[in-house]
Amino acid sequence: MSDEKQKLRVDKWLWHARFFKSRSLAAQVVSAGHVRINSNKISKPSHNVASGDVLTFPQGNLVRVVRMIAPGTRRGPAPEAQALYEDMTPVQEKRPENPSFEGKGRPTGKDRRNLDLWRSESLE
Repeated sequence: MSDEKQKLRVDKWLWHARFFKSRSLAAQVVSAGHVRINSNKISKPSHNVASGDVLTFPQGNLVRVVRMIAPGTRRGPAPEAQALYEDMTPVQEKRPENPSFEGKGRPTGKDRRNLDLWRSESLE
């Protein structure tokens, strides 16, 4: 019986832990098949998660990897939500800002070509 109390729906937990603004947004991400629990892809928001599970999901431009520490009982303030998980997201190197843009308005055609060239070189 106590094991059953430790489990919580994945969409509800993602909302409790403040990864998504609403539970329906969390459910949409899960339903789209973008969430993995312990390396297994899931597609049902009703899937249960328990302490120790590792969740992998997209959040904005990042792919978050978190280990669930506690199920949580409510959507509380941020410090309370951060106590629910351990962030294992790998550190991504920050892309440098465009060095040629100095905030002088719209770039010229030459500036755009140079920017495209710079972007293609930085991706390789």
